[in-house]
Amino acid sequence: MAALKFFSLLIASIAFVQMATAGDPDILTDFIAPPNVTIDGNFFTNTAFRALVGGGPPTAFKILKATMAEFPALNGQSVSYAILEFPSKSTNPPHTHPRAAELLFLIEGALEVGFVDTKNTLFTQTLQVGDLFVFPKGLAHFQYNADPQVPALAVSAFGSANAGTVSIPSTLFATGIDDNVLAISFKTDVATIQKLKAGLAP
Repeated sequence: MAALKFFSLLIASIAFVQMATAGDPDILTDFIAPPNVTIDGNFFTNTAFRALVGGGPPTAFKILKATMAEFPALNGQSVSYAILEFPSKSTNPPHTHPRAAELLFLIEGALEVGFVDTKNTLFTQTLQVGDLFVFPKGLAHFQYNADPQVPALAVSAFGSANAGTVSIPSTLFATGIDDNVLAISFKTDVATIQKLKAGLAP
């Protein structure tokens, strides 16, 4: 009986730890060094964002990322960045980040932003330079530069080295989901679904 009680407590403790650490796993070293890589100051430096210095205004919506894919030193550090460049009248389409919240800081221009929670409540805001906005982990959200002339620039921080991005338009209409399934789900016809798919084709 004592052994059974101990086993039950052990299982409960493991489940609690798993719930409490739902995100990037903790590491047991200062950092994670890839094999066959020289570890010096260069390993901890990423120079990709230099492309932004002195560059002209964007001509299309663009994201410049620093995740563990682009910057391996972030592996195990539970942090990543993205620079978002918005020409006038451009959008970052509705999407989610399944592994992290997003904290957006607006540096230039203005942005209309919003997210939808699990009760289907829409929360929106118009951001001005210097504003911060948080998009909770896993919720569908968007950013839109409504200004007809002025571009916008924002920095987003994530609480994961690999937050992941699921684009809602691409996921629904560019992955081969059956037209009939989508037509029934959106209460429309197959022809309309096919037009949407054609618009998202590469």
